[in-house]
Amino acid sequence: MQFHAILADLGQHWPVYVSMPFIAAAIGYVTKRVAIEMMFRPVEFVGIKGTVIGWRGVLPHNAARMAAIATELLTNNLIDMREIFARLDPERVAKEVEGPLLHVVEDLTSEIIEQYQPGLWDRLPEAARALLLRQIRAEAPRLVRKIMAELSTDINSVLDVNDMAITHLVQDKELLNRLIRDIAQPELNFIANCGIVFGFVLGVVQTVVWALTHAPLVMPLFGLGVGWFTDWLALKMIFFPRAPRRFFGVVTWQGIFQKRRAEVARDYAKVVATEVLSTKRILTAILHGPRADRLFALIQREVEQAIDDQFRVARPLVTLTVGTRRFQQVKLVAVAKSIEKLPDTLAYIEDYVTEALDIRNTIVDRMAKLTPLEFEMLLRPAFRQEEWKLIAVGALIGFLVGEIQVFAFLH
Repeated sequence: MQFHAILADLGQHWPVYVSMPFIAAAIGYVTKRVAIEMMFRPVEFVGIKGTVIGWRGVLPHNAARMAAIATELLTNNLIDMREIFARLDPERVAKEVEGPLLHVVEDLTSEIIEQYQPGLWDRLPEAARALLLRQIRAEAPRLVRKIMAELSTDINSVLDVNDMAITHLVQDKELLNRLIRDIAQPELNFIANCGIVFGFVLGVVQTVVWALTHAPLVMPLFGLGVGWFTDWLALKMIFFPRAPRRFFGVVTWQGIFQKRRAEVARDYAKVVATEVLSTKRILTAILHGPRADRLFALIQREVEQAIDDQFRVARPLVTLTVGTRRFQQVKLVAVAKSIEKLPDTLAYIEDYVTEALDIRNTIVDRMAKLTPLEFEMLLRPAFRQEEWKLIAVGALIGFLVGEIQVFAFLH
């Protein structure tokens, strides 16, 4: 186009020209927000089942892989469960459960005796009952200390922390989303805001090219470029460079995720300590996880040994009275009822365990020692494998908006 024709066109369509950079900025922002939402939403597949027509959030779709990566980071770099559980003091644990334990012991003793010798407990002289209870009460804390001492040195024998964390994160995809979204909220906002700035700059270039060419493909191609380039650049600027670097001798930049290490560590540690590796979840995993049978075997061994110790002198008389077979049944019932009461008893030590394990501060301290690459892996896997889809969506939306601009301009 000749210069005077360009000026005439600018004068006639100046509102459209003025709007182009702002529309490009809007495209940049909207495509980022759509891409961000597509990472997390919807949690369940929405579309035609059995086909590829539809969408499920990138994180929920890859929940098992993401949970495995997050757990691997935890267990390899941040948390050593054997070291953590070694902080528990068996004496303190026994003291914490002593009160409720004594009530349980009394109930179990009378219940088991009544089951195998109905009426015997009530017929026993008060002094005999008191002596028996006193002996068992004295033994119970010692038994707790012995079991805790063994567990604290080999917690991995009864707790599969990988299974616990992965299972929980896969089942609770909202928590998996929060583990990334809440921690990375500043980075996600940065991506969206980059769309405005980069989009506006590219929109200015788009305006000039349109004024010079009036080529119908300029609008959609620039829209596609704005959507693609701004998504790609914003994602790179989150993580790179890993260390501060000076560009053009003027601007110093460091990936904003790396720059927020201290804040990220606090937020990440809080979520993990209160929702992923909380004391309640750890105790539940110990009692009901895939290695719970080893705990119950340990309890069975110690309880049976304690009963044998208590009846060592009187055992011949006991077996003569109730029979060897029934005596073995008594021990098994005692074990079963002890295990049955275990969850209620352990509830009394939750506060102490939380304080002693100190998982939250441990994670913060360990994260400070991670290399930049190890630290990056907290968030990077959430973007890496599927980021091309997010960039492609941004480009497609930009292309469509560009087509709408052409239609509006020519009509």
